Parts: sequence; C-alpha cells; structure tokens
Amino acid sequence: MTMMSMLVPRSNRFFNDLMTDPFDNFFGTMAAPSVKTTPNLMRTDIRETENGFELTIDLPGFDKEGVQAELKDGYLTVTAETKQETEDKKGTYVRQERFSGKCSRTFYVGDDIEEGDIKAKFDNGTLQIDVPKKIAKPEPETSRSISID
Repeated sequence: MTMMSMLVPRSNRFFNDLMTDPFDNFFGTMAAPSVKTTPNLMRTDIRETENGFELTIDLPGFDKEGVQAELKDGYLTVTAETKQETEDKKGTYVRQERFSGKCSRTFYVGDDIEEGDIKAKFDNGTLQIDVPKKIAKPEPETSRSISID
C-alpha cells in the first residue's frame, strides 16, 4: 500500500444520507433551482510534505472540548460533537440547518505510527493534524568472518 493511498478517508455513506434535506426540493423553484445548502461536515484537505502529511479538517461550530482524535490499529479517527442548547421559544421551526450531534472520520495512517508521533492543534474551528512519514531504516550490514579450514 502506498503512502498516498493510506490517508484516503473511509467513506461514511450513512452519514451523507442523513444530510439530505427533504425541504430542498420543496423550496426550489423553476427560476432558482434547489441547491443543497447543508454543508458536508468535516471537510478535509490532506497535503503531503517532505516529512509527513498535514490534515486540515474544517469543524465550524465545534469547540476544542468536543473534538477528539484516537489512534487504534493504524487508523486515526477524529470525532467531533456539538450540542445546541434549546430554549423554550414560541413557534415551530420550518427549517433548521444548524447541526447538533456527533460526526467522525477515519484515516489509515499506518501500523508503525504511534500516538506520540502525531501532533494536533485546534484553532478557530479548524483542526490541524501532522502525521509523520515512517521510513523503514535499513539495518546496517555487519560483516561476518567465515573461518576457512
């Protein structure tokens, strides 16, 4: 498996299906066709550098306390959770687009990566994760003398 294919995220089709909105078709018109307004959560850019990979994950609306990263069996899983406080307001929502819940993405980073190797920083709704490349160091050859009889 190449290093580039290792960081391709695993698809979460179930989550994408949950993000479809039945009101999109209802409110669309002939003059202004319906456009999907619900953004995909956890949009991720992956950039390869000389020393590793940089993952930049957009998490708007999430707090640092609600974001977790876990490494298990070579898979890096990033989970984000947010809760909306509900106020008792009069009226009924016709449409509610603000997300409240939990989402996650998983990336294969390799079996030889350890927790201490990965650096993460959360700032202003963006999570930056640096995953180093682990290059197998060749064992130094040792010369062995063969006795000749």
